[in-house]
Amino acid sequence: MNTVTKRDLVVKISNETGMTQQQVFDVIQKTLDTVTATLASGEEVVLRNFGSFQVRMTKQKIGRNPNKPGTDVIIPPRAIVKFKPGKEMKEKVATLLPSLQQPAAGE
Repeated sequence: MNTVTKRDLVVKISNETGMTQQQVFDVIQKTLDTVTATLASGEEVVLRNFGSFQVRMTKQKIGRNPNKPGTDVIIPPRAIVKFKPGKEMKEKVATLLPSLQQPAAGE
C-alpha cells in the first residue's frame, strides 16, 4: 500500500477543482490547523461520514526498557488523540480486506 502525502492531496484536489495548488494548500493547511487547535482546547472534532477525533487521557503506567530489562520506567499520564472512523469510511475500507489477503508470491 502506498502513502499519500499532503502534497499528493493538494495536486489531486487542484487538478479536480481547477483551483491553484496554493489555494488548495492554504485551505488544507487551515483545516488541519483548526482541527489541531480545537483538539488542543479539549474539544472533539466530528466530520460526518468521515469520522471523529477525540482527546483521551491515558493512565500512568510502568514500562520496561528493553536494553535494561530489570529497570522499570514510569510513563506519566498524557493526552492522546483517538480517531473513530465514520460509517461511510468503515464501509469503504472494509472492501479492502479481500485484496489484502491475497497469497504472497510463491505460495
